[in-house]
Amino acid sequence: MQHYSYLDLAPIPEGHTPAEALQATVDLAKAAEKAGFHRYWLAEHHNMPGIASAATAVLIGHVAGHTKSMRIGAGGIMLPNHSPLTIAEQFGTLATLYPNRIDLGLGRAPGTDMATVRALRRHMAPEDTFPSDVQELIAYLGDTPGPVQAIPGTGTHVPVWILGSSTFGAQLAAYFGLPYAFASHFAPTHLEEALDIYRRSFRLSDRLAKPHVMIAVGVSAAATDEEAIYLRSSQLLAFARLRTGRPGPLPRPTRDLGEIPGPILEQARNALSCSAVGSPATVRRELTALIARHQPDEIIITGMMHDHGARLRSLQIAAEVLSDLTTPAAAA
Repeated sequence: MQHYSYLDLAPIPEGHTPAEALQATVDLAKAAEKAGFHRYWLAEHHNMPGIASAATAVLIGHVAGHTKSMRIGAGGIMLPNHSPLTIAEQFGTLATLYPNRIDLGLGRAPGTDMATVRALRRHMAPEDTFPSDVQELIAYLGDTPGPVQAIPGTGTHVPVWILGSSTFGAQLAAYFGLPYAFASHFAPTHLEEALDIYRRSFRLSDRLAKPHVMIAVGVSAAATDEEAIYLRSSQLLAFARLRTGRPGPLPRPTRDLGEIPGPILEQARNALSCSAVGSPATVRRELTALIARHQPDEIIITGMMHDHGARLRSLQIAAEVLSDLTTPAAAA
C-alpha cells in the first residue's frame, strides 16, 4: 500500500451549527496533514441536514488554504448535477491557486433526491451521459483548447478519479485508464468483483501507466473496543434515520440502539461492514486483514463521530496504524 488518505463528510452533529462543522473540518484537515495523510477529500451532498459540504469546491479551496502540502480533493463531485465546463473551471481555478495539490473524483449518482436534482436546475436525461461528460471534462483540463475553454483550467491536468460502488465505475475507469476509488465504506457488496474487473480490464493511458485502486474503509478507533463501538453508534443511527426518511444532524452516540428496527439495523451493519472498529490493536488487526485481502494501492478512511475530540483521536490512532502498514519504498 502506497498511501493512506481521509474522506471527510463535514458532519453537522446534533446541537452544533454548520459553521462549527466547517471549523471542525479545518481542524481535522490540519491534524490529518500532521499525521501523514496523503489526501484529504470532501464529498458533495445536497439537502442533507447533517452534512456541510454541499458547496464542495468552495470547501476544498478553504481547506487547501489552511493546509500546506497535503493533496485536497473531491471524493467526489457528482457530475450529473453539473456541466463539465463548470467543474473544469472550478477545479482549474483550484489547481491554479494550489498547484499539484488538487484531486477531482467523479461520481455518477446525483447524491441527493430527485426534488433536489430539479432544484439544482439539472434535467436528468433518460440516457446515461456520464461517460461522455467525463471525456468532455478531461478535455477541458488538457492542453488542446477547443472552441470553448475552461479558464483557468486548460493545461492544468487536474488528476481525475472515477468513484463507484458498482462494477460500472470499475469498467469506465479501466476503459479510460484512470485511477479508481471504491465506496466500500457504505456499499461493500461488489468490492471484490469491481476491483477484479478494473485490474483485468485496465487500459494504459497518458494519465496512468498501470491500475491504481483506492478503497474506502470506515474507522472508529478509541482507547478500548467498547468506547469505539459506542462512538460508532452515531453512524448507525444516522444511516437508519436516513433509510427511514428522517435525515438530520449526526446523532449523539448511544449504548441503546433500540430505536432502530431490527431489519434496518442489519442493513446498516452490512452497509458499514468494510470497517475497523475498536482499540488500536483491534484496528490494526482489521486494517491489516483488509489490506491483505484487497491489496489496494491506497486506503481512504472515514468515520463520523459526534464528538470532535474523539474524531481527532480516532484519526491519530488510524494514522499510527496505517503508517506502519505503508510500504517503505512507496512512502519514500
